[in-house]
Amino acid sequence: MYRGQYGIRWTFFVTGLAIIGLGIALMLRGKQFGLSSWDVLHYGLWKQFGLSIGLWSILMGIVVVLLTILITRQYPRVGVFVNMLTIGTFIDIFNGLLPDAHSFAAQLMTYTAGIVIMTFGIALYITPQLGAGPRDTFMLLLIERTRFDLKTARTIMELVVLLIGWLLGGPVSVGTIIITFMLGPFIQLWLPYTRKLLEIWVKAEHAQ
Repeated sequence: MYRGQYGIRWTFFVTGLAIIGLGIALMLRGKQFGLSSWDVLHYGLWKQFGLSIGLWSILMGIVVVLLTILITRQYPRVGVFVNMLTIGTFIDIFNGLLPDAHSFAAQLMTYTAGIVIMTFGIALYITPQLGAGPRDTFMLLLIERTRFDLKTARTIMELVVLLIGWLLGGPVSVGTIIITFMLGPFIQLWLPYTRKLLEIWVKAEHAQ
C-alpha cells in the first residue's frame, strides 16, 4: 500500500470516529429515548462520579485495552488506541458545541439524526480496515478464548455493560432496544456507499 492510499485510509478512519462522536452527542440530546449499552455505562459513570461522558468513554477504553493486553500478552493495533482516544474526545467537543434540545419533537429529531449519523460514522471508520475499537477487540478475544459465537459473545458483553450502566443511573429506554437490534442493519446499509467512496478517493489519488 503506497503512502497516498494509506493517508486516505487513515483520513476515512479518523473522520468516521469524529462522526461517531457527533452522532453520540446528538443522541445525548434525546437521552430520554435511551442510549446504546456502552453509552449508558459512560453516562451512568459521569452521573455518579463526574468528569465527562467522553472522558469516561476513553477511560473505559483504556480498561478494556489493558485487560486485552494482560490476557493476550500482545499490544493491539495502533487503530485501537486511535479509536479509544478519538471518539471520547469528539463526544466532549460536540457536547460543548451543540445546543440543548428542550421540546419532545426536538429531542426526537436529534436522537434520530444521531442514530443515522453514528451508524454512518461506524461504516466509514471500519471501511479502511485499520483496526477495530477496544471493545470490539475484546469481544473478538472472548470468542477466541471461549466457545461462544460472535452473536452470543456480543450479546453477553452488551447485556453486562447495559446492566451496570443502568444500575449507575444511565438512561435505558425503547431506543436502547432499537439500537441493540438495528445498529448492524443500519451499518450494513451504509457500507456499500462508504466502500464506494473510498474506492473513488483511491482511484483519484492514483490518477494524480
